[in-house]
Amino acid sequence: MSIDASLRDRAAKVVPGGMYGHLNAALHGPAYPQFFTRGEGCRQFDADGREYVDLMCSWGPIILGHRHPAVEEAVAAQLATGDCLNGPGPVFVELAELMVETIPQADWVMFSKNGTDATTQALMVARAATGRTKVLVAHGSYHGADPWCTPSLAGTTPSERADLIEFTYNDLAGAEAAAAGAEGPGGSDVAAIIVTPFKHDSFEDQELATPEFARGLRALADRIGAALVIDDVRGGWRLDLGGSWETLGVRPDLYAFSKAMANGHPIAAVTGVDSLRAPAQTIYSTGSFWFNAAAMAAAKATIETLHAIDGVALMERAGTRLRQGLAAQAAAHGFTVSQTGPVQIPWLSFEGDATLEKGMFWSAACLEEGVYLHPWHNWFISAAHTDDDIDRALQGTDAAFARLRAEFGAD
Repeated sequence: MSIDASLRDRAAKVVPGGMYGHLNAALHGPAYPQFFTRGEGCRQFDADGREYVDLMCSWGPIILGHRHPAVEEAVAAQLATGDCLNGPGPVFVELAELMVETIPQADWVMFSKNGTDATTQALMVARAATGRTKVLVAHGSYHGADPWCTPSLAGTTPSERADLIEFTYNDLAGAEAAAAGAEGPGGSDVAAIIVTPFKHDSFEDQELATPEFARGLRALADRIGAALVIDDVRGGWRLDLGGSWETLGVRPDLYAFSKAMANGHPIAAVTGVDSLRAPAQTIYSTGSFWFNAAAMAAAKATIETLHAIDGVALMERAGTRLRQGLAAQAAAHGFTVSQTGPVQIPWLSFEGDATLEKGMFWSAACLEEGVYLHPWHNWFISAAHTDDDIDRALQGTDAAFARLRAEFGAD
């Protein structure tokens, strides 16, 4: 029995289902390992010692590479003096100042631990500011795992979603109609419009926001007096250090960040405009570990390093190399594929593969070739992915395409 299989058997006796949430390998296919022991740069090693070029980056948090020296040194220095104290360390202020300097939209920052914390906190601020209840949200968008937004209805009540009004991503007319549906005798009851910077719903091709959609949502929020919230948990720090919609010239009232903010250390943040500073002071939102200093030191070192090395450009280069290589391989092996999303946050799907049969087979073959990617969730590129690393990954994906052709034939 493999070490991974043994650990799964033991876990099944003491953990419901043996594993839960998005890291549950049972959701990804039988070839996927559940347990990992080490990360180094852009490589990960599973419990049985197999090495992978990591194209998931721990589902997004790793942006500089596993165990990046500058980040780990900052964490070690902070841990040497204290982490969980009776109040935050000075790094709390230093990190907040750095984020306000880095993000043009940001006049203030509030910290927490997870992306769900940040999106929920942003909506609390919006409701405190407006005195309203409704939130416009794109159908199928993932905003976290609290009852109001979790993809599963198990353990939730209808009332916890009663204030959500859905529209279709990139459909401005649909968003305006959704807002009109929340009009009453006293005016609009929309507190916030929450949207991801690009459509990254699982099992579906990704979709970049059109400039018209982004600008239109900004104008709609202004017209009805609602807060525009960008959930940048998944895209943040990879597309633009100033926020993912900076390139579109659109700034929200509230940004929600997490994932890559501290290169794998647990932290999240909401940044807001000055007009929402006073409402933000009125909400009660906290946690025993939200103000731990080590993760803040990690975030400060991560953001400083991204500035110093022009990390966004490095990730764009690596992602472009991967996308071009995959396109050439798919064509050479006779497959029609779609590569969607920003090159730093890519995903590949096969034409006509509604059941994901080809995608599951190909991703499992990539695993066997030492490349860790995913069949139905977007991937992530880090600044640690060099040309040589991408070329090594492409060797594996090419072999996987050959195995796919042998199994299914070309398109």
